[in-house]
Amino acid sequence: MTGPALSDAHGSSGARLIDGKGFAARLTQDIATEVSAFYDRHRITPGLAVVLVGNDPASEVYVRNKALQTHRAGMRSFMHMLPATTSQEELLGLIARLNVDPEIHGILVQLPLPGGLDPVAVTNAIVPEKDVDGLGVVNAGRLALGLPGIVPCTPLGCLLLLRHYVGDMRGQHALVIGASNLVGRPMAQLLLQEGCTVTVAHIDTRDTAALARQADIVVVATGVRELVRGDWIRPGATVIDVGISRVSLPGGRTRLVGDVKFDEVAPHAGLITPVPGGVGPMTIACLLRNTLDAARTIVEGRAP
Repeated sequence: MTGPALSDAHGSSGARLIDGKGFAARLTQDIATEVSAFYDRHRITPGLAVVLVGNDPASEVYVRNKALQTHRAGMRSFMHMLPATTSQEELLGLIARLNVDPEIHGILVQLPLPGGLDPVAVTNAIVPEKDVDGLGVVNAGRLALGLPGIVPCTPLGCLLLLRHYVGDMRGQHALVIGASNLVGRPMAQLLLQEGCTVTVAHIDTRDTAALARQADIVVVATGVRELVRGDWIRPGATVIDVGISRVSLPGGRTRLVGDVKFDEVAPHAGLITPVPGGVGPMTIACLLRNTLDAARTIVEGRAP
């Protein structure tokens, strides 16, 4: 795709903002055009099945937004809202049916799952070609080996932003803070494939701040609110903030913040993602991209 021109917007202290919201809108527009062309070739509309177990309000909002964006891209959305009492056997039975349904090209089970359900077994029950979250062992293994496969949506979104705003990353030192299977580990693999020298910091790392001061690129995905402070960042570094938390304000109001203390980090960073409006919109856009790629693989035999 052709991304938007580099934004002239700056943080309060001069850091240039990475416009994830605008980039995601353009990506989604490109996907809609490709979905239309796919339908013209095959008379098939890519279909995404999203499974939500339980009634977590935040997950419900997120899932409904995914459905809305799926329709906007010209794809079909199939919602499966299951009660928290759903058994492992019942959930696996639904996935088995979706695996063989010709109208479904992508399957996503919203995490976290209620207690008593095994997320690893559930994720790996999805056939690899429909695993649009990219979390199953087959797609994770292909990523680790540098082979074509479906890449987890959030790390893919971060990578697309970095490619557009930073460009050639060969030889740059990248620090990934957080080692989850959802973001940190696949992000490190993607950065390695870009030619970066990659360090991964995690809960047992002794001095993450010292590592951050050496990095050209810092990707933060810990779920720890405003963990990264201003004196962690070397001048001109690129900072990608994956975290999102809601904090209470006086008068019953709330606001969203990330894993980076933005007002402190912005004076040091050269480029930085805001929260909200940074990585979040890219996650859903990349889910749509993965669903289209999955449909191409299933219908045309084309590798992602």
